[in-house]
Amino acid sequence: MDIATRVYNHRWKMDPIIRSLIDTDFYKLLMCQSVFTNHPQTQVTFSLINRATHIPLADLIDEGELREQLDHIRALSLSRGESTFLRGNTFYGKRQMFRPDFMEWFENFRLPPYHLERVGDQYELTFQGTWCEAMLWEIPALAVLMELRSRAVLGRMKRFELQVLYARAMTRVWEKIEQLQGLEAVRIADFGTRRRHSFLWQDWCVQAMMEGLGAGFAGTSNCLIAMRREVEAIGTNAHELPMVYAALARTDDELAQSPYQVLADWQAEHSGNLRIILPDTFGTKGFLDRAPDWLPDWTGMRIDSGDPAAGAEIAIRWWQDRGQDPREKLVIFSDGLDVDKIKELHAQFSGRVKVSFGWGTLLTNDFRNLAPDDGLAPFSLVCKAVSANGRATVKLSDNPHKAMGPEDEIERYKRVFDLGPQVAQDVLV
Repeated sequence: MDIATRVYNHRWKMDPIIRSLIDTDFYKLLMCQSVFTNHPQTQVTFSLINRATHIPLADLIDEGELREQLDHIRALSLSRGESTFLRGNTFYGKRQMFRPDFMEWFENFRLPPYHLERVGDQYELTFQGTWCEAMLWEIPALAVLMELRSRAVLGRMKRFELQVLYARAMTRVWEKIEQLQGLEAVRIADFGTRRRHSFLWQDWCVQAMMEGLGAGFAGTSNCLIAMRREVEAIGTNAHELPMVYAALARTDDELAQSPYQVLADWQAEHSGNLRIILPDTFGTKGFLDRAPDWLPDWTGMRIDSGDPAAGAEIAIRWWQDRGQDPREKLVIFSDGLDVDKIKELHAQFSGRVKVSFGWGTLLTNDFRNLAPDDGLAPFSLVCKAVSANGRATVKLSDNPHKAMGPEDEIERYKRVFDLGPQVAQDVLV
């Protein structure tokens, strides 16, 4: 598809950014089913957080256009073909991953209302409802805001400027892929839905990875693209689960045990490569030091904050200390990756563990220095659960720049989880 011509020709009418409820990350659906089972009545609020406050989203994006896109998403429902894909396909070696009761609910699902308000040069965008309803706003809301920002910049460009822009961006992606082709037994998945340049661009990047990496391309987190391109849908679980479980804890003892209750519930439902530990929500070291005896048997670990090499070394020592062979364990790196870091980590850990990569924003939105005033550079925009049943959520992370929550609660969590000194890392995307 000629993306530049499509962009140029669709300036005159509303072009939906999200056209399907499964234009979302696979892990959101896995987590949604878990929440549907274990916390069906929990009330959760999600909120947009622009970490890059120098990007004035409310000045760049027209409020009416944003509302039009969000209202369109609220009208979407699961199509028959999408339902058949989720009900009948094999995911992670398992048929009927999604249970009939969950699918019956999802087939009748519509996203709940949103609250949008301009505050200065930013938007306050929140979603409230039962957890399994409100959580499904996260990915489409982020994708809409990222793409509307892209459209605002692209709308000032002429036809040939657009042609050259996309030619340069395609060349950049392909040159990155060429650098990865020589890596032995490399496994890389597309994790770039939430902060992509656009749906069409993410789809193009997936096709480029399919052709350029062949068997080295593990799949995509995007369910709709996985269905259309017949590749694996990839994803396990995210920080949202321990954040909400922790907020629901009534005592410090319950708080300390809440991350492990998340994994106990997950273990009751999933096996194999879906048993991936995400240890950094409240600090990796403390989490691993207090982990129950059954957790080292899990398949692997995802490193998503802090120094990725240091995180992998901690994981290797932890497995060794508990009688596990790290060479049989999977380590998934997924924090702010680009080609140089992928190559570096692959060289350092290949053969010591099974190495895999979730390549996100700098795969699907690397337009740095390609537009006037660097107007298309990616930035850090997130949508997080901020309260559960009226109680504030907290995230500590292995990178203090990613911490979130009320200051008094952050200090309480640091005490309960015995969080030691941390090294700050720049949050690029």
